[in-house]
Amino acid sequence: MALNYSVVAQSVEEMRDTGNSPSISMWEYLQATGQEDLLRTISIYGESGKTREQARTYYMNSEALRIWQAMGKAPTIVGEMHRPARTAAMVFGVPYSQ
Repeated sequence: MALNYSVVAQSVEEMRDTGNSPSISMWEYLQATGQEDLLRTISIYGESGKTREQARTYYMNSEALRIWQAMGKAPTIVGEMHRPARTAAMVFGVPYSQ
């Protein structure tokens, strides 16, 4: 079974910058770089974390993670999963599918 999603943690400090929110900044990046068509390949889920160091958790598929890094972000990857956690909500892109 392939591990399709990287688990990315964000600290409270990272969350304070709205540029670190994929639902806000990623669409702007895709438009600015003429890559709007990639929206159909991106899947990002998110949920609240439990510590200051991991205040928010994102589940990003490989395309979303690649774009996030191309945006100059340095994600803190804390794991990998086959699918997003059932408690996570869709925050950007298209839903998970097999």
